[in-house]
Amino acid sequence: MKKRILIPTDFSKNSWNALKYAMEIYKREDCEFFILHTFYHSGYSKDNLLIPEPTEKAHLAAKENAERNMEKFKVQMGLFEENDKHTFQYITEFGSFFDVLKKTVEKQDIELVVMGTQGETDNKTIILGSNAVNAMEEIRNCPVLAIPATVMFKDPNEIVFPTSFRTHYKEKELATLVEISRCTNAPIRILHIQKGKTLTKAQLDNKALLERLLDPATFTQHTLFDIDLRDGVRSFVQSRQSEMIAIVNKKHNFFSSIFSNPMVKELGKHTNVPLLAMHDLRN
Repeated sequence: MKKRILIPTDFSKNSWNALKYAMEIYKREDCEFFILHTFYHSGYSKDNLLIPEPTEKAHLAAKENAERNMEKFKVQMGLFEENDKHTFQYITEFGSFFDVLKKTVEKQDIELVVMGTQGETDNKTIILGSNAVNAMEEIRNCPVLAIPATVMFKDPNEIVFPTSFRTHYKEKELATLVEISRCTNAPIRILHIQKGKTLTKAQLDNKALLERLLDPATFTQHTLFDIDLRDGVRSFVQSRQSEMIAIVNKKHNFFSSIFSNPMVKELGKHTNVPLLAMHDLRN
């Protein structure tokens, strides 16, 4: 079975970079890449009845423009060195970005979304673009890997996985982390920032479970004591020049409190590392 990976594109440098990064990570794996471009009419919203629907002429013009850009993209792809393990499907579809994205993830049984962290404006002041942040929150049935614009495609040296040991993880939740670690030979660095002197029994049980789930990969344990969580993660990543961070997105809990939007922007600004957001399947 080929791994099914979705790459949204607005034909910007950042989305192109995200595709190259994904192809590099999975260069030794059988993959089917779905390149998705959505087009919409400026100002139009299906939720606002006061805004008239676009005319058929306007819709056709937008569709033709999207398809023309996708054809140019295919030509660009043809300049790449071919990998027999990779196949590509190209999709252009009318609709709002997240409506089409969620529908495509469901319809094509997508296992991973990889996207750039800035959009077509390539705004240097926006570290993690709103689309990437929202995708991490809205796409709940598969992981999202966000690639900063400045990160060149290469195997990461290590993957930092912050955890409180308060979560009872499941194998499926961490499958993408283990897979990327194995594909790239990147060890996982389990990072725990400890407030008290000892772990509770529940934390010790969760720690043991996590070790079992990560056993197919290579991992090491790291603990920082009595430091602010955000500062701890940032300083750990910076000091080691780590090249990827992975989190489990616990809605309104772990992700929103630790990796809130400002935190992710700050991480991106100082470390420029890809961020893998997996999901708590119980949400």
